Amino acid sequence: MKPLKRNGHMTAAVLYGSEDVKIERVDIPRLGEEDVLVRVQVALTCGTDLKVWRQGFHPRMIQPPALFGHELSGVVEEKGSAVIGGVHKGMRVVPSNSAPCNRCFYCLKGQPNLCEDLLFNNGAYAEFIRIPGRIVRENMLEIPETVSFLDAAMVEPLACVLRGIHETGIQPGDTTVVIGCGPIGLKFIRILSARHVRVVAVGKRASQLDAAERLGAVATFDASERGNPVALVRQLTDAGRGADSVIEAVGRPETWQWAIQMVRKGGSVNLFGGCPRGTLVKVDPAALHYSEITLKSTFHHTPQFIRKALDTIVRGEIRARDFITGEVPLAELPEVFQHMKNRTNGELKTAVIP
Repeated sequence: MKPLKRNGHMTAAVLYGSEDVKIERVDIPRLGEEDVLVRVQVALTCGTDLKVWRQGFHPRMIQPPALFGHELSGVVEEKGSAVIGGVHKGMRVVPSNSAPCNRCFYCLKGQPNLCEDLLFNNGAYAEFIRIPGRIVRENMLEIPETVSFLDAAMVEPLACVLRGIHETGIQPGDTTVVIGCGPIGLKFIRILSARHVRVVAVGKRASQLDAAERLGAVATFDASERGNPVALVRQLTDAGRGADSVIEAVGRPETWQWAIQMVRKGGSVNLFGGCPRGTLVKVDPAALHYSEITLKSTFHHTPQFIRKALDTIVRGEIRARDFITGEVPLAELPEVFQHMKNRTNGELKTAVIP
């Protein structure tokens, strides 16, 4: 496959290692025949990128030095000669950060998020990004004219949230506890409350708990002030039985334990927040067995939920303005990550405009 010839340079964020990201002039990516070049309109910061920035790499997604970032929306600038399906220059698109192979054991079992050859793509913090052919075919969607680039850029994290709700089996009228009020937890709260679920939120920062109330939580608890919130949360459930379901969106052993203690008999816990590798969590087996508690862990998204996410945004169920607390040029990205690390500005997500 011969690469397309393209000359020129662009400004991009390059990750070199732990907390070491530089804004540099680099070559505009060269395309293969099945690839698409997208001019980035909006890139969003997220917790995953913060983790990658702090540790300097990700074992599956990125090895430095490398272009960085994965939540974006933009416009098709150029396409390879073998690209089909109506893709054209000027087309408004939202490309996902991955695509499955559709051939491996897990794909054939209907679990493409666990694909043995899951193709990841990074480079959203840049003027241009190359979208590999597999993602173009499987997970790049056209943005309707009624949807802004800012709203469309939320598709990838929202797809993960929607899949988490589906996997947990949450129904209208349920009481659900969401532990963690970062951008992901707040998306759970917004979608669930809009779908007539009674949401109780547990967090640690006043600004995020205020956002949880604004987005529909019926009650909030600040764990930094109250300590273990299990008893207080159970008091808000029917006869103190516990919640129908709990979403853990933090990724710490302590909050995993809280989640299991907050749910009712026969309820479901989604351990959505991944703990660091090597972490051990103590679980009372009697609570699981005799109470028939179901434990789930929802990892990543699938093409089906990428499409559901865009449909949800088109319907107006969720808006970027509820989560975006700042907008900066690409040159200020290193400062943004420092603020996120130190939590100095109470930010949720920042829109980076190349």
